[in-house]
Amino acid sequence: MKVIAFNGSPRRGGNTEILLTEAIRGVKDQGSEVTTYNLDTLALRPCLNCGKCDEAAQCVVQDDMQTILREIRSADRIIVASPIFFFSVSAQTKIMIDRCQSFWAEKYVHKKPVQPGPFGRKGLLLLVGGMKQNEKNVGFQCSEATTRAFFRTVNVQEHATLEFDAVDKKGAIKEHPTALQDAYEAGKKLVTG
Repeated sequence: MKVIAFNGSPRRGGNTEILLTEAIRGVKDQGSEVTTYNLDTLALRPCLNCGKCDEAAQCVVQDDMQTILREIRSADRIIVASPIFFFSVSAQTKIMIDRCQSFWAEKYVHKKPVQPGPFGRKGLLLLVGGMKQNEKNVGFQCSEATTRAFFRTVNVQEHATLEFDAVDKKGAIKEHPTALQDAYEAGKKLVTG
């Protein structure tokens, strides 16, 4: 089973990465390997809205996204982890998602969605935000909607989401009473459930 993970946080060793590490540990403890991409270290240009992918269902921008597109196509499980910035996923995460427009064209214009392998395709979304209680739902709802659109576009029909609010200071996720265990269990379930 091929599992890939996208860390959308630019903060090394931060809450998002800590949470993702636990989910990956859960996956690995079930015998699956995971390839992780730290999106802030890749050369990813934003979508140009050039329309070329409508013609050939391929992105014409040549950068590290070409590798990501191949990896997404062949993955059985996809994990997306992002902090919440201004009520949405991070810019690094959003660039990756926007550049999947070629999958959108392939699925909806050319009527050739990504085919699931023998294990099907499932996803996991991990969100961490420092929002105040009355603002948290907006950030999570917007991030969930964006990522749900990404998952459906790449033909991941089922995904789970873990959301943790009021977590801002670097490393504060470790103080949450259940977050690390929740992420670990979600990683296990991703490959066994």
